[in-house]
Amino acid sequence: MGTTERYWVIGGEYECLSFSNVKDGAQQVFGPFATRDQARAEWKRRSAEHSSKATVRFGIAAEQISVALRA
Repeated sequence: MGTTERYWVIGGEYECLSFSNVKDGAQQVFGPFATRDQARAEWKRRSAEHSSKATVRFGIAAEQISVALRA
């Protein structure tokens, strides 16, 4: 068994600038992406779309997954 990673862009509009709670129904998830570079490009696009809203934030999350190695 081996491991690999896939990446997700997650975030949305938060209740306030402490960024501790996302508003109900405002959560957004994009992906999965095979590489961090692909996720970063999506993160940049989504962040730029919402740059005028101080309470919107996105980040990149990595997920480790197990994969069977072929013999």
